[in-house]
Amino acid sequence: MLVNNSLHRPLEVVLEIPVRTYDIDFIGIVSNIVYIRWLEDLRLKFLDEHWHLNQQIAQGYAPVLAGTEIEYKRPIKIIDQVIGRLWLSNLGRLKWTVQAEIFSNNELAAVASQKGAFVSLQNSRPIPIPEELKNKYLEHQKGNLKD
Repeated sequence: MLVNNSLHRPLEVVLEIPVRTYDIDFIGIVSNIVYIRWLEDLRLKFLDEHWHLNQQIAQGYAPVLAGTEIEYKRPIKIIDQVIGRLWLSNLGRLKWTVQAEIFSNNELAAVASQKGAFVSLQNSRPIPIPEELKNKYLEHQKGNLKD
């Protein structure tokens, strides 16, 4: 899995992530399933900051996941300080992709990519990317081209 090493990370969010006792598996490290929950927490923060879920639901659609890919780089333990970063890395006509990095004590512990779409709440069929989100993404893209 490729990590976007550039500083161009559209609509990036950062989240301090506490490691809980119930996150630890029988050998004393964070269980792989916990990373899925952390990605959900990061996506919810993204929605809180950039595209409110309540607004989407009121307009009759919601985001859905189509796939998740995670590459584990190093184990995380209960005493580690964990930070997650997530950004919108691609926005197509119907599909979106977010990338994420999980750091443990300032060292890369995992990279992830998730793909999804927006679906109509009436018929559960994909809809085009909402114009407002597309415009916000494109504004960010233009801003980085000037730099």
